Amino acid sequence: MRTDPNIEEFASSNSPIVRKFSDYLDARGMRKTAERYAIFNRIQSINGHFTIEELQHMLDEDGFRVSRSTIYNTIELLMEAKMLRRHVFEGMQAQYERISLPHTHLICTTCGKVKEVRDTNFAAFMNARRFNAFNADHYCLYVYGTCSTCARKSKRAREPQGNKRRQ
Repeated sequence: MRTDPNIEEFASSNSPIVRKFSDYLDARGMRKTAERYAIFNRIQSINGHFTIEELQHMLDEDGFRVSRSTIYNTIELLMEAKMLRRHVFEGMQAQYERISLPHTHLICTTCGKVKEVRDTNFAAFMNARRFNAFNADHYCLYVYGTCSTCARKSKRAREPQGNKRRQ
């Protein structure tokens, strides 16, 4: 059953992230709609990456029917507000994630799994790095390779029949 968020209650929340979104809408003279807040709220519950299709499926499961164009428009708003980031990993459809601490994406070119890792040494290096005639506000690092699961499967497939372990 669809449960519309109470927009006034939600928009006046003491949560800093909700206030940031509400302030962003106010500053641009944009309406605070139940659909925008439902999409925003659902995104806040997602840990990790998601696609538009996955988000729409989650909203449908919540009983909240929202048009694909409303989802895309809200995603664009959240990216403009610097609350959401789009990633286009090689050979995959666009994925989104809430902006959080800087991290590196390890992408398996065999199965497509994406793993996030935080490297404090790399973060310190990037934060200390200065560029001529350019002010960086964030960075994104993609490392492509083979995950350990796919590497094990590949190794097993290459082993001669006689050398395989007996189970």
